Amino acid sequence: MTQYLMTHLKLSEYDACNLRREYWHKYGATLHGLMRHHGTDPHHFLHQTHQFPQLDAMVIRTRGLRSALMQLSGRKIVFTNAPMVYAEHVLALLKVRDLFDGVFSIESTRFEPKPSMRGFLRLLRKFRLQANRCIMVEDSQPALKTAKRLGMKTIHITRDTGRTAYVDANLRSVLALPKIAASI
Repeated sequence: MTQYLMTHLKLSEYDACNLRREYWHKYGATLHGLMRHHGTDPHHFLHQTHQFPQLDAMVIRTRGLRSALMQLSGRKIVFTNAPMVYAEHVLALLKVRDLFDGVFSIESTRFEPKPSMRGFLRLLRKFRLQANRCIMVEDSQPALKTAKRLGMKTIHITRDTGRTAYVDANLRSVLALPKIAASI
């Protein structure tokens, strides 16, 4: 993404890094800031910034992931700020795509990334979900804050032991989900 900003906005690496971080913190995704302030074509941006010829080597496979996911009851939906093609590819590499009822990508949100309330509302409508019957599992606190405002239960995947009012549980790994999901 930094290279994209350098090339298309004619910025130094330092300035591109700072702008990327600024937009990520302010909007939840660099793309949102680029669209809002620079008129960036989201499809071009996503295509250019998600070219990873070595993705297979980059994806970290965790032993027991498939088993842990299979133990969870209810529908499972991936909600990601990544593009659909990338998300589907990662799920296929992890050999878990068949365990999910759907993938809701940045395109699905109409480029309203997490933590945007609009993106969450589009997710709920698309899959006909009631927020109070959902559990959001996420590594981003701002996304969890939005989920909690909607009435979802929230699980933060983090090594941090501190808890905030909008987090129902902290887990170090998604592998621990089956142990606590029923109690949430």
